Amino acid sequence: MAALRRRSERGTAVRFDADLGDRALTVARHDIAIGRWQGVRDLLRATGDDWALRTHRIRLLANAAAASSIVEAWRAAEPDSADAAVLRAATEVTRAFNGAIAAGRGAGTDRDRIDVAVMACLGAADARPADPMPWASLLTVVRLYDGGVSRRELRSWWEELRRRDPYHLEGHIQMVRYFSARWHGTHGSMYDFARDAAGAAPAGSPLPVLVQIARVEEYRYVAEAAKGRPVRGFGQHWSHELAVTELRRTYDRWLGGRPPGPVRAAEAAELNYLAHAACCAGLTHEAVALVGLLGERVSTVPWVYTGDPAQQILRWRERATGRASRTCPGPFPGNPRRGR
Repeated sequence: MAALRRRSERGTAVRFDADLGDRALTVARHDIAIGRWQGVRDLLRATGDDWALRTHRIRLLANAAAASSIVEAWRAAEPDSADAAVLRAATEVTRAFNGAIAAGRGAGTDRDRIDVAVMACLGAADARPADPMPWASLLTVVRLYDGGVSRRELRSWWEELRRRDPYHLEGHIQMVRYFSARWHGTHGSMYDFARDAAGAAPAGSPLPVLVQIARVEEYRYVAEAAKGRPVRGFGQHWSHELAVTELRRTYDRWLGGRPPGPVRAAEAAELNYLAHAACCAGLTHEAVALVGLLGERVSTVPWVYTGDPAQQILRWRERATGRASRTCPGPFPGNPRRGR
């Protein structure tokens, strides 16, 4: 189902759209559900070399295709299709992650499955040399290797991605996660990468939001380790001076240089991170503006990490009309700074 509606006690609906308003993608994902690959082919052909939109579509198509044989059917019918090769690589990456989640990460990781995904990514890069997406897929799946990969390999693949699109958002996000404490780095290495990339981004680029994505990664790591217990010194995770300064910097650099107009599907997922950060920091001006800009293109992530997504978004929609009074919940139950 493409969308999920949740209601508050007042009956107001919040609509969570898996395709973030991309109706052509919704149609193609329906085709996957009924076993047709032709609509997927036509969609990717029409998308062309719009890398941001192409990445958004391939990532969600791969999620839809992972539990089916639709990509294999397309490859069998059109073995020379470069788009089919790129989608197959992304689908194998999704399957590898699904397998790791099912097994419990770190317990019985299927290295053969990871190897298959890696080879599919390299094959897709050969099939469509200009496309950055196979390299973003590769940088995603290599997180699953125990101990990660060598610095030389990681740097080589990262440079391949940047040669094709130096500001490729999905590729940068995957590197942030690779360098996180959850995977193969530390909070410090993750923030260093995010801040360096954000600082080098041109005006209007969404890359500054990497810092807010890193803050969510740190929050998840600490919250899961705490298992619901308060964590000393973590009560102002969203609202301390540096967090607020960086949030406002992202807001100004991204939205200040962004062309006016409605949110595009390709930017909506990351805009949810910025809106979430503003809400949790209690920055009324930015939060109201961002929630309003998102409209119905809201996703459950990252809101789900700090409580019920619908309730949080409703608070800020209501605040925009003067009816609400509070912000996101704080990091942990019992924290005396809850609500900041």
